[in-house]
This record gives sequence, structure tokens and C-alpha cells, in this order.
Amino acid sequence: MPARRLPLVAAALLLATAVGPVSGCAGSTPATSTTSVAGTAAAGCPVSVTDPWVKATDTQMTGVFGTITADEAIVVTGASSSVAGRAEIHEVVQADGAAVMRPKAGGLTIPAGGSAILAPGGDHIMLMALSAPIQPGDEVPVTLACSDGSTAAFTAVAKPFEGGAESYVPAEGSMGEMASPGASPAA
Repeated sequence: MPARRLPLVAAALLLATAVGPVSGCAGSTPATSTTSVAGTAAAGCPVSVTDPWVKATDTQMTGVFGTITADEAIVVTGASSSVAGRAEIHEVVQADGAAVMRPKAGGLTIPAGGSAILAPGGDHIMLMALSAPIQPGDEVPVTLACSDGSTAAFTAVAKPFEGGAESYVPAEGSMGEMASPGASPAA
């Protein structure tokens, strides 16, 4: 009888060590506004996210900001969040004299030992089709997808930000671009 249980015990131990903590992704731990999260090359996307935050909002979209660093060259190809129906990596560019926000082709390329800064008016993660308003102090889970197929999860704390009090309208002739009249174009 003990011989039949050995494979089940071994499988349970293997699964427990492979999955890691349920709250993190690929063995990473959630970040707060002052803590970083790091995956490892074997277990997750090899990036660290420092000072992550999200703009508090009662609209259907908002931006996630912070600094993503990597010890080795990597491309962050996408993002997701349980609070959003859709998430995209966006950039802000000038087009016809106006700031235009659009998906960033190719994602965020981070050189070995380098970083990508996510900031209002620049590159950022756009959360769209929010399931509920995001209030100051809320913790928003975000998962990054990397070009090697791995992921890294972190938590961004919501805070008020007046610089992004603009409204978004679809740019004419393009379903993937959004123009932002008025103030700072990033969420």
C-alpha cells in the first residue's frame, strides 16, 4: 500500500514547488508602491517593477505607471489585469499637431541592465473596459507578458492624479489609436 501512495505524494510535492505562491505569478511576489517584484529567468519574466501606481478613476480606462528594469535583454509584449477587460502597452506621439495615444508596436524593449519608464504623457500600460471605478488606495493587480512566453505579476496602488483629467476620443480613421484633446494625453 505505501508503494502506491509514493507517486501521489511525489506528484503533490512537485506541483506545490512548481506553482509557488498563489498570490504571485511564476514565483514572483506582489509589489507595492515602494517595493519591486522580480521574476527569475527560470520561473518568470526576468524584470523588476519599481514604484508602480495606477491613476484613480471613475471612467472606463486608466494608466499604469512605474519603472521596469531587467538584468538581461527582454521585450515586454503585453499586459493584463483582472480589473480590466483589455490592457495594452501604449505610447504617446505627436501627430498632426496633437498628442496621440496608440498601442506601442513591438512592446517595450528593455536592454540588458536597462529600464523602461512608464509615465503620464509617455509609455504606459492602458487598462480599458474597467469592471469598476478605481479609488485612491485600491490595489490593482497587473501581469506583464514577455517575449520569452513568461510573465511577471505586480500590484499597483491607485492614487489621484490631476494631470490626466482629459477625455479620450477615438482618432479618425483608426480603431487602434486614441486622441487626447486638452491636457496630458496619458491616463
